[in-house]
Amino acid sequence: QVQVVESGGGLVQPGGSLRLSCAASGSIYSIVAMVWYRQAPGKQREVVAVITSGGTTNYADSVKGRFTISRDNSRNAGYLQMNSLKPEDTAVYYCTVLLGTTAWEEYWGQGTQVTVSS
Repeated sequence: QVQVVESGGGLVQPGGSLRLSCAASGSIYSIVAMVWYRQAPGKQREVVAVITSGGTTNYADSVKGRFTISRDNSRNAGYLQMNSLKPEDTAVYYCTVLLGTTAWEEYWGQGTQVTVSS
């Protein structure tokens, strides 16, 4: 009964920006963290950014200084602001919401395609 939906992807030129949104709904009892992943064609899935319920953020080295993760607790929403995009950022981006206290469950969205190309 937990739904996660990503949006905001699209086609952008190198150096451009996109803002991805993540909306969670349903039986949300305790959010531990929200996580953004990405998976490019032929590559393994990787963590892009994490924000905890306490507001702590972490980023992959490849996106530090360019991406910013944030959240809106009142709306159970998360965001990923992506600036200075590079072709290597092209991937399907997924948002997850991590729920629980001692036993954690991670819920995934359907993904949103980001393509950086000239």
